Amino acid sequence: MNGVHDMGGMHGLGPIQYEKDEPVFHARWEARAFALNMATRAARKWNIDAGRHEIELIPAADYLRMSYYEKWTARLEKLLVKSELVTQDEILSGQPAPGSPQATPAVTADQVPRLLRTGALASRNIQVEQRFQIGQRVRARNINPTGHTRLPRYARGKLGAIHLHHGVYVFPDTNAQFLGENPQHVYSVRFAARELWGDQASPRDAVYIDMWDDYLEPA
Repeated sequence: MNGVHDMGGMHGLGPIQYEKDEPVFHARWEARAFALNMATRAARKWNIDAGRHEIELIPAADYLRMSYYEKWTARLEKLLVKSELVTQDEILSGQPAPGSPQATPAVTADQVPRLLRTGALASRNIQVEQRFQIGQRVRARNINPTGHTRLPRYARGKLGAIHLHHGVYVFPDTNAQFLGENPQHVYSVRFAARELWGDQASPRDAVYIDMWDDYLEPA
């Protein structure tokens, strides 16, 4: 979807603030936010693409002021309520509603190391049509979907070339809306910087974007 989260190529956001020896978490609550997101996802009430889309639905003013794990926490609250795992009143009070059912944890402490190492694979070992070949010239489709997409705005309508073929993966656009995995081939597509940003960009620079079949058309 088009939203403030799609910041690639935007101007006026200031330089990236590099933090030497940056810790994994800046505060204990960030670690808890990460753990809660991982643990509740194991209930399989939503998938990673639906989770990403929920962050995209955060209002622009809130999205810009929130830190990374604040967005994760806001996303989780919405998903828990939508999935009927908790109610909004329980979120606000921090207490379970009287008589509410107690669910068996979907993930236990001894399972955590394996889950953190492996995650959930999005690759699929199936035969589907491969529309493009390495070296082929392609154009990113100029589309403006209202749901989740991994096609960045700055690349839409631009010409590139297939650089690598990654294999077959779940298509995030349909998976986020629970419309099926729709697995298809994914490619690394090379876009010249001047194709994306104009003549002011360096002729030596390029951007490589991973793109699904449905994002591309022959040039």
